[in-house]
Amino acid sequence: QYIPHMTAELLLVVGLCALSVTSALKICAFNVQSFGESKANNRRVMGILMKILSRCDLCLIQEVRDQKGEAIQSLVKDLNRYQCASGLGKTYKEQYVYIYRNNMLKVKELYQYPKAGGEENNETDVFAREPFIVRIHSPTTLVKDFVLIGQHTSPKTAMKEMDELYSVFKWLYKKWKTENVMILGDLNAGCSYVTIKGWRAVRLRSDPRFRWLIGDEQDTTVRENTHCAYDRIIVHGREIISSIETGSAQPFNFKERYQLTEAEVTEFGGNISFSLSLNSTNPFL
Repeated sequence: QYIPHMTAELLLVVGLCALSVTSALKICAFNVQSFGESKANNRRVMGILMKILSRCDLCLIQEVRDQKGEAIQSLVKDLNRYQCASGLGKTYKEQYVYIYRNNMLKVKELYQYPKAGGEENNETDVFAREPFIVRIHSPTTLVKDFVLIGQHTSPKTAMKEMDELYSVFKWLYKKWKTENVMILGDLNAGCSYVTIKGWRAVRLRSDPRFRWLIGDEQDTTVRENTHCAYDRIIVHGREIISSIETGSAQPFNFKERYQLTEAEVTEFGGNISFSLSLNSTNPFL
């Protein structure tokens, strides 16, 4: 079912077919780096990607470059339905994809944060790729309704974009009156893309109501010669914060888990995926 386009690209929300319910809801994000026809036609790459995604009940995928939609079709060929929404990207064309288990979750609303000068003027045009937002109903978890803001920043403007996500939150609260919000994705929030002085100006960092669950010291890169906390999870709202399973927000090093060589990692591409778990209302589910 297609939702009217704001631009030429696509953002997709994919519903996973019914699978067994676990005691907690696992939310993930993964920058797969230029996922298109080439990777979709590589069995080894697809096998690793499906292993990573099968760990999650809801996952934000970034850097999908699939104008025809054929690569996504390959990725979700075993899934029984999907939805498509509008897209973004001015210079580096890419798509966001949310994949979720539809026996556990319901997507209530989809929204792409508007460009400056658009129908709903956001007053700035900071983002290279405007945030893609989903409103989720989760009947099995302690927090029943929450919002995800998916974002992949441009490295050159990472700090400005992270700061502007504070404005996105305020705009979202005014629009939907919800405090339970999770910001996730590859924010390029580490190494040479950030500075100590610059952090002081990032409102998401200075406002104590926002919890950064992936610390500055962690590594979300899969290459041996890098150690940077590019990818983050940031949460706001008493209800969702109290629902998070203690210690569950962690990077997932698929290179180590699946015993991949550096050459295989180079072929696969992508950052380390990361996740957190929301506690269930019934621990015996």
